[in-house]
Amino acid sequence: MDFDLAPPAGVGPLRIGTARHAADTALDSLRDLSAISESDRPGQHVFRPSGLMISIHCMRGVLEAVELGRPSSPSDRVLFRGLDVFALPAREVVRRVGEFTSIGEEPDDGASFIAPDLLLYFWRPFAADDEPEEERGHHFSSVLLARPGYYDTPAQQRSS
Repeated sequence: MDFDLAPPAGVGPLRIGTARHAADTALDSLRDLSAISESDRPGQHVFRPSGLMISIHCMRGVLEAVELGRPSSPSDRVLFRGLDVFALPAREVVRRVGEFTSIGEEPDDGASFIAPDLLLYFWRPFAADDEPEEERGHHFSSVLLARPGYYDTPAQQRSS
């Protein structure tokens, strides 16, 4: 199954700004009933048979962010404008996303990148850009899509 990142609207049936109940129902719809994972937590996250993790983050009763974790098999893909964000090396993803919008290293973590105008955050535990056999550093491990202002500091939120 393909999961198309459509910032800032959402991904698939998970729409940023929807009520918590609707977000829970949408998350449940992504569960594969033929292979329910023991790690699933209703209202929090599901793990698909591919290993893809889909997690929702709600605050004040609404969906504010969706996080997707890298699958271990290609039966599920996470796409941004046709780009498979988990199949390509992290640096290639950054280069290609940079063709659409600004993207830069997270100031406190040189292995992670943020596209602030799209509210996309790409994470990996460490950088291993030149070592394809080190998948956990060569590829991104997760991508988070969030509502406008999600990354703002409290001071920035007060001035908005």
